[in-house]
Amino acid sequence: MTYRRNSALPTLRLLAVFVGLVFSQAHADEYADVTQLVRAGKLADAMTKADQYLANKPRDPQMRFLKGVIQRDSGKPAEAISTFTKLTEDYPELPEPYNNLAVLYAGQSQFDKARTALEMAIRTNPSYATAHENLGDVYAKLASQAYTKALQLDTANQAVAPKLALIRELFNPTAKGQKPTLPQPAPVAAAPTTPKAPSSGTGPDSKPPVTAGTAVAAPSTTTTAPANAAAAGGSSTKEVESAVRGWATAWSAKDMKTYLAAYGKEFDPAGSQSRATWEEERRKRIVGKSQISVKIEDISVSVNGNSAAAKFRQNYKADGLSVSSRKTLTLVKKGDQWLIVKESVGS
Repeated sequence: MTYRRNSALPTLRLLAVFVGLVFSQAHADEYADVTQLVRAGKLADAMTKADQYLANKPRDPQMRFLKGVIQRDSGKPAEAISTFTKLTEDYPELPEPYNNLAVLYAGQSQFDKARTALEMAIRTNPSYATAHENLGDVYAKLASQAYTKALQLDTANQAVAPKLALIRELFNPTAKGQKPTLPQPAPVAAAPTTPKAPSSGTGPDSKPPVTAGTAVAAPSTTTTAPANAAAAGGSSTKEVESAVRGWATAWSAKDMKTYLAAYGKEFDPAGSQSRATWEEERRKRIVGKSQISVKIEDISVSVNGNSAAAKFRQNYKADGLSVSSRKTLTLVKKGDQWLIVKESVGS
């Protein structure tokens, strides 16, 4: 499937399928069937199957998301906008519907609406890299419109034309003989399945996880130094894992004092939020839930001196919503504590 757009528009990235929800194998088969029909271009059949499923489970967010994708691919942007808008109202915790709304609005040159939708996506998940990238493109388009208007009002203003030319070059790379890069939606992936065990680390970009009792030490001429380094590395790894699980436990218990204390002073929320605003929003989102469950799986910790990275699968459940996602926490050691200084989703 290609997503055609006027070359003057921003290269926004559409999320074709919302992955990450936890569901039974029977439901996974239903999602996979609809997804396969979409990938094959059989949009009418995909819509029929999606509607049949939603007749019995009208609030299902995964299938509703797929329906919005089908409507967009079928050339029905107004219907897709309606579907994604309703999703944001029913599941405001999910950033992906906001992102797709922004792409649809941008396709209609409604850049103010696109900006608002992307800001909501980032507010919901400050680590959502795709939304940050798309927001940059929307800001650039808004700047282009402002510069064009300024030039129309004052043709003698020599400072505006170079700025406008720079933005036009950004969205029209053929001006310098480069091959244009048409925006493509993310591929329609199969429905999520149960997370697999970590790989053996044989891929070109893979690194073996550091586990308890294992560490990479610098070469030494003595026989005791590697053993000591391994012991220290194993101890630090356990400390980091314990800190991460303690953070998840505090979140599940809605223990805001312990939860917020897990973040170091260096933690800087993504986006334009201040630390105080971020903490207040976290309190509202956490304390406002009737029940929360946060479980950590497949955790892999790497330690480098007083800094560490913990990668794991986070299974989150709250008030009927279940979301599974990959997360990375960067921690630093302060005294005898490991504190979070950065968190990102999807890595």
